[in-house]
Amino acid sequence: MRAHLPHLAIAGALMLAVAATTGAFPILIQMSIERLEQRDLALFLVMPVLIVALAIIRGFTSYAQTVVSQSVALRIINRIQKAMFAHLMRANMASFHETSTGTLMSRFTNDVNMMRDALSKSLIGLVRNGLSAAALIGTMFYLDWLLATIVVLLLPIGSRPVIRIGHRLRRASTNIQLEMGEMTANLVQALAGTRLIKAYRMEAHERARADQQFDSIYHLGMKIVKGRSRTYPILETLGGVSVAAILAFGGWRVTSGTGTLDEFIGFLTAVVMAYQPIRSLGPLNASLQEGLAAVHRSFALLDSKPTIVDRADAQPLTDCQGAIAFDRVRFSYDGANQALNDVSFAVTPGQTVALVGLSGAGKSTILNLIPRFYDAVEGHVSIDGTDVRDLTLASLRAQIALVSQDVTLFDDSVAANIAFGRPDASREDIIAAAKAAAADEFVGDLPEGYDTIVGERGLKLSGGQRQRIAIARAILRDAPILLLDEATSALDAESERLVQQALERLSHGRTTLVIAHRLATVMGADVIYVMDQGRIVETGSHAELLAQGGLYARLSKLQFRDAESATDNMADQPANAPAPA
Repeated sequence: MRAHLPHLAIAGALMLAVAATTGAFPILIQMSIERLEQRDLALFLVMPVLIVALAIIRGFTSYAQTVVSQSVALRIINRIQKAMFAHLMRANMASFHETSTGTLMSRFTNDVNMMRDALSKSLIGLVRNGLSAAALIGTMFYLDWLLATIVVLLLPIGSRPVIRIGHRLRRASTNIQLEMGEMTANLVQALAGTRLIKAYRMEAHERARADQQFDSIYHLGMKIVKGRSRTYPILETLGGVSVAAILAFGGWRVTSGTGTLDEFIGFLTAVVMAYQPIRSLGPLNASLQEGLAAVHRSFALLDSKPTIVDRADAQPLTDCQGAIAFDRVRFSYDGANQALNDVSFAVTPGQTVALVGLSGAGKSTILNLIPRFYDAVEGHVSIDGTDVRDLTLASLRAQIALVSQDVTLFDDSVAANIAFGRPDASREDIIAAAKAAAADEFVGDLPEGYDTIVGERGLKLSGGQRQRIAIARAILRDAPILLLDEATSALDAESERLVQQALERLSHGRTTLVIAHRLATVMGADVIYVMDQGRIVETGSHAELLAQGGLYARLSKLQFRDAESATDNMADQPANAPAPA
């Protein structure tokens, strides 16, 4: 806020100018009537000119005040949006598992819109109209203090219920924003899963679920509308009572000779002019309360502190050799179930290590701890002999390239996706990385080559093509440590062959940790660690582990049997039978 103080001071001065010109109007009206009663034609003719001049001044000051005030409000919103996004980029990975994508998106859309309205319309409107109303009340006291006292005494009657309604609206706004977040999350899921929904004929089910949420939002919205609208009868009644009381009492004073007509007309003008700004305070307060609920949610997000941060004495990781060590590491995602239990192993620079085991054995957790997506609960994870928690995050992650089964591509060009980790890379470097990843050939067949937009999540490309783009990205990063998490799963045989060849080129000369369910893809690893229930239960080469006859041997036998069965089924099919899809 400190950076906006000069603009806020200008906006405040302009609001005071608007209020002053507003308060001057009834006085000019009173003076005009007074001159008319006195038959002072010369001064009377000057009054219309003064009124027009005052109106022009008020118009220009209102324009300037609106521009300056809105500019400040939009700057504040801009800074809040930037701060929230920067905070999310620093947030722990666990935060994204605990909060749905739709809820986070709602912070940047629905909440931001409500904050924008609250700042640019409601708060500014409350201050401007409040100052105008105060100026007009001051004018009323100047013209007739007794009538003004009656008006002021009536104001608390309407203000108390308006304030109560505002507090209720803030609670209702919180509920509707929570519902909006859930709705956004479900819409994202439904749109992303359109293919599955159609395949399983679940359109009616998804439509019914969406309709239920839309109806819930409608009912919550109507609750807010009704609450906001309750201010109108209160303020309208108050306005009517005020005017009636002034007409009755003021008219009696004029007819009895204790008051003058010019003062009465001037006072009545002030009341009529004050009616609109005072009347608007109720709806503006209601809208402000809704915005404050959005502000509270946004600052709750900003106030959450990430735990994966640089230590005060963290050192940069320079000249990384790629030696990795786990020393009696324990880790749990939920604080109860152990994902890793007393895990210890070491990887020498340039070595290729494979992690195999059943799903949930803890393989991906090991990969998550190396770049500090999470921190170990006990034990140490170190690179080149230094605990990763003693290294700066930026320097640590700069030494790591990650290729996973779930490839993340952005709705951008092929070149931009390859260069995601190195946005300053030249086109020649990008093409060289694509060639090394066996991606250059299919990229050349795309409509615009490397400038082709791949679509949301890379949907315009096949699974194998997306995987090769991800490998090209890792090659271009040229990091000494390579993490491969199921990088060849769910690919057809030809795509897997091309991707596997690209991975072999990529891993050459790098410390590589590989996770794979297909044991054929890890047979050439220098060391294979077999995991079960968060522990390393076997260690050795492919041949050594087969000879041990343990879990690895059983997994290998199962996969060999499945592959042999599939081959037999293919051989048993008639020659003219259609090939399996």
